[in-house]
Amino acid sequence: MHIDIKEIFTAGMILFAVIDIIGNIPIIVNLRQKVGHIQSEKASIASLVLMILFLFIGKTILNLIGIDVNSFAVAGSLIIFFIALEMILGIQLYKDDAPQTAAIVPLAFPLIAGAGTLTTILSLRSEFQIINIIIAIILNIGVVYGVLKSSKKIERLLGQQGIVVVRKLFGVILLAIAVKLFATNIHNLFKTLT
Repeated sequence: MHIDIKEIFTAGMILFAVIDIIGNIPIIVNLRQKVGHIQSEKASIASLVLMILFLFIGKTILNLIGIDVNSFAVAGSLIIFFIALEMILGIQLYKDDAPQTAAIVPLAFPLIAGAGTLTTILSLRSEFQIINIIIAIILNIGVVYGVLKSSKKIERLLGQQGIVVVRKLFGVILLAIAVKLFATNIHNLFKTLT
C-alpha cells in the first residue's frame, strides 16, 4: 500500500462527479428553505462513515450473496453511465422522493452517499489502492462539507446557468469514466469465467 497522488486525484474526481454536490445545490437550497437549517457536520460525518464502511465490508456483503467485485463493478459502471446521461441530457431516469427534513437520512443517504456513490466505491476498489480511495473520500467529504456550509453563497456566485454548465461538464467526465470502468471490469470478468 502506497500513497499515489495520481490515484487519489482520479478516484477523487470520479467520486466528485458521482456525488455531484454542485449539481445537488438546487436540492440543498430547496431543503434549506423548507426546514431552515442544514446539518452539514452530521451529514458529512455520516456520509464519511458510510462510504468507508462500505469500502471495507461491501466486498464481504457481496461474497455472502455470491457476487464477485468485477460483476458488481460492471453493474456499477452501468449505473454511473445512466447518472452521467441524466447529468448531460438534463433528464431524470430515476425519481426519488423529495427529502422532507435536513436530517442525516436525506443528506447523507441518499443524496451524498447514495447507491451510485457506494457502487462507485466498490468499483474503485477493483482498480486503486485502498489508502488512496480513503484519502479521495476524505477530500470529497471536505468539499461536501464546504458546499453544504456555504450553499447560499455558491448559489449566488454560480447562478442557475453556472450550476447547469458544471453539472453537464461533470456528466461528460463521468460518462468517460463509466466506459473505462466497464471495459476494464468486463475484461476481468470474462478472464475469470474462462
